[in-house]
Amino acid sequence: MTFRQFLSILVARKRMFFAVMLGVLIPAVVLSFVLPKRYTAVASVVVDVKPDPLSAIAYQSLMTPGVIATQIDILQSDRVGRRVVRALKLTEVPQFREQFQNDKNGEGDIESWLVDRLQKDLDVKPGRESSVINVSYKAADPRFAAGLANAFVQAYLETAVELRTDPAKQYSNFFDVRAKQAREELEKAQNKLSAFQNENGFIMTDERMDVENQRLTELTSQLVLTQSLSAEASSRQVQANSGSGDKLQEITSHPVVAALRADLSRSEARLQEISARLGDKNPQVVELQANINELRQRIDAEVKRLTVGVNVNGNISRQREAQLRAEVEAQRARVLRLKQVRDEGAVITRDIENAQRNYDNIMQRQSVTSIESQATSSNASLLTSAAPPIDPSFPKIPLNIALGIFVGGLLAVGVVMATELRDRRVREIDDVRELLGLAVIGVLPGANSKRSAGAADGVQGQRLLGHTSSPKAA
Repeated sequence: MTFRQFLSILVARKRMFFAVMLGVLIPAVVLSFVLPKRYTAVASVVVDVKPDPLSAIAYQSLMTPGVIATQIDILQSDRVGRRVVRALKLTEVPQFREQFQNDKNGEGDIESWLVDRLQKDLDVKPGRESSVINVSYKAADPRFAAGLANAFVQAYLETAVELRTDPAKQYSNFFDVRAKQAREELEKAQNKLSAFQNENGFIMTDERMDVENQRLTELTSQLVLTQSLSAEASSRQVQANSGSGDKLQEITSHPVVAALRADLSRSEARLQEISARLGDKNPQVVELQANINELRQRIDAEVKRLTVGVNVNGNISRQREAQLRAEVEAQRARVLRLKQVRDEGAVITRDIENAQRNYDNIMQRQSVTSIESQATSSNASLLTSAAPPIDPSFPKIPLNIALGIFVGGLLAVGVVMATELRDRRVREIDDVRELLGLAVIGVLPGANSKRSAGAADGVQGQRLLGHTSSPKAA
């Protein structure tokens, strides 16, 4: 079918076409004016993605669809709906109570019924590629629609604050208990260290150990020196006791012994001189011999006396060595005990440090959670408030008229074409060619037709549109 044939069919059945189209358009227009008007009020909130000033943590994932979807679910939750019902005191409105009685016969919870009814007219949609959430509400009264949209937004903001502060309050209470326990553990460890220091008379400082180690070093040095002196004294004592004490340096260098030996040498020299000259029987020689013997006896006595002193010095050196050795052992034992006490005290000190660190961490977390529990805002903020709309969102008369024309036109075309298929008629020269399969030589004009020139192929013809009888073809 050509477009020309299609137009000829529509023109031939124009009454049916307009009747069907008006049959659809008129009810659509009437319904558009008859249906009750509904108004849509829109409010919007924005989800903030800036760092949290309390916890200093940037919410990097707030722009993800999952987080925005979570915020939308919160907006549409029963918790927010119940907060709206309670804030507006809708359960006390007689109209709603009457509708609840008629709908549920007084059975069930009117608050839950109101929440379900309000959620049916609530529409929450996220902004395109943004963190803005649009909250719209439909109602017959524009002011009521705006009030409900703003109420839902306000309830959502309050609920968002609660969802943030409630866990923080629970954590704050938890950290309060843990802080008390940590403080008790810290005080217990400090008291244990104090009792340990009082019991051992030891202060946990490195200065005490330095002093004791220095004293041990000094005593060890003195012991080494004393051992050297004692060994030397022992050697002299052995030499003295073996009969060679007169050869000891301290004896030979003694002034008395040296003076006596000098006198003895002089006396012996004089004795040799006199005895050679006077003889051995001379009284002078005998007297001088007696003096020499006396000098020798005095030297021996003095040597014995000095030898006793050497023995005494040796005994004193050995006693001093033994005393220093005992002091060194006592000091070494004291240092070892102090090291042991210091190690035990270091364990207690580490317990105190761990308890202090644990207490500081808990107090830091408790301070943060305490501040968060007192927060009055969340990461969502009001962007725009809903205002009572002027024009209704339903029904949309221009749109309904356009849809009525479009649907009515389609339906009218369908009806016309279906009727034409059931009752096919010749309305164009092309119809003759298709039905008879013959070429058209000419067309006779109708009784009321006017001749028109300019037909294709030099043939003059008259359109057959609107004629009740078929034209005669030659």
